[in-house]
Amino acid sequence: MRRRILAVLGLGALLAVLAAAPAQAAGYRYWSFWQSSGTTWTYATEGPATARPADGSVNGFRFSVSEDSGDSAQPRTAPDFAAVCADTPAKEGSKRVAVVVDFGTPEDAVPGETPPAARTACAVLAPEATSAEALAQVAKPLRYNGDALLCAISGYPKAGCGEKVSGADPSADPAAPDTAAGEPSDGQGSGPSVGVYAGIAAVLALGAAALWQSRRRRG
Repeated sequence: MRRRILAVLGLGALLAVLAAAPAQAAGYRYWSFWQSSGTTWTYATEGPATARPADGSVNGFRFSVSEDSGDSAQPRTAPDFAAVCADTPAKEGSKRVAVVVDFGTPEDAVPGETPPAARTACAVLAPEATSAEALAQVAKPLRYNGDALLCAISGYPKAGCGEKVSGADPSADPAAPDTAAGEPSDGQGSGPSVGVYAGIAAVLALGAAALWQSRRRRG
């Protein structure tokens, strides 16, 4: 009887640990924005609509599935301004901004779509122009949602915008309502279900009852 009680209580403890563990993190399928004035990429701290790159800088855009900016995938093309704008001479009263567009991997693609090959281009802009204007000059058509979130570059992807996808299989989830990257639309699905808690409670109750019965028989 003692071994049975210990086994029941041990199972209850194991279920409690499993329930306390975080559920597999969800990610978001979206275009991330990167900047560089040297040889490395830095995740942008503002959107392309407000960023005003300096002459000689590089803007990067990468389509991928990620949970937040901490694990977002960088463009796979190095930020090399000299290489991208080598054939574009400087003009007085304007600035040159190299643009790198990485359409991502088939694993991160919207179901039914194939990512195009990565491309680079050199945008020649007015000194006060934004990164969004640089992108629009070299990679139309662009698509934005009602919250000004960049949804598509050069028409890719055709559908979806910052939709939530499961960490287990990014290609299995249908497009969800538009949402900003890293911000869930409903707050559900991040913890253990009610059924798990009910199962734990039942196991623990059974263990307590068995322990009480054992003590009663000994008494």
